[in-house]
Order: sequence, then structure tokens, then C-alpha cells
Amino acid sequence: MKEINIQNRKAAYEYFLEERFDAGLVLKGTEIKSIREGNANLKEAYCFMKDRELFIRNMHISEYKHGTINNHDPIRVRKLLLTKQELKKIDKKIRVKGNTIVPTRLYIGERGFAKLEVALASGKKSHDKRQSIKERDSKRELDRMKKLN
Repeated sequence: MKEINIQNRKAAYEYFLEERFDAGLVLKGTEIKSIREGNANLKEAYCFMKDRELFIRNMHISEYKHGTINNHDPIRVRKLLLTKQELKKIDKKIRVKGNTIVPTRLYIGERGFAKLEVALASGKKSHDKRQSIKERDSKRELDRMKKLN
């Protein structure tokens, strides 16, 4: 079985990621089969609170290619499973202006269940993004120098 690790690299560029949580997902049968094939995308996905529960919207899970007419909707709203304490903590933090919760990684856990890593985040300004690009470029240059030596 291949390792499933779907990243949202855009999140680290757009936000300062502060605290991370691992959440379970409420999925249909064809959705987990499609995730195990690696057919999921987190680029446009975002999380929101509703009635003290956490949900994810716009996470694209492609239809299962061997599915029937009972296949799932690729971008439906899905519920995330966290403990009450984690939900309270997240709810308290995202009420502060400028804070949000973003999905960062989708993977299959040790017991075979799909897990979504979400992070409490605050938005970056454009000068912060430029700083991130400079750091990334300098790291790349250092790695090149090490390879040559």
C-alpha cells in the first residue's frame, strides 16, 4: 500500500501556522477509496465552525473511477472529528480578528483512517510573503553549495 500524504503548500505561504491538530473525517465509502488512490486536493479548501462543530468546504476528492451511480459529490461539505476540548480551543482562537483555521495535510493514519491536519493560522502581509520567498531561495542556494562540495 502506497503512502498517502497530500500537502497544502499554499497554506504555509499565505499564513503563519501556529498550532496544529489532527482531525478525523466523516467520509463515504467511495471517498476513502479515492483518497487511498491519491485523488484529493486541498488547494482551495477552508475550515469553518458551525454549531460548535468543525467542517471543511471545497476539499476536492475526485469521484472513484470504479464507482456506480451512487458515487459521492467531489466538493461536498465534510465534518471534521476533534475532541470537545480541541473544538473549544479552536473556537476561542478563531474569534480573534485575523485568525482562521486552514487544512495543511491529508494522510492515512496508522489504523487506516483518513486524517486531516489542520492548523490555527493568521494571515501574512505581502512583505512577510516576500521574506518567506527570500528564506526559501537562500536555503536552496545553501543546499546547492553543499552538493557541490
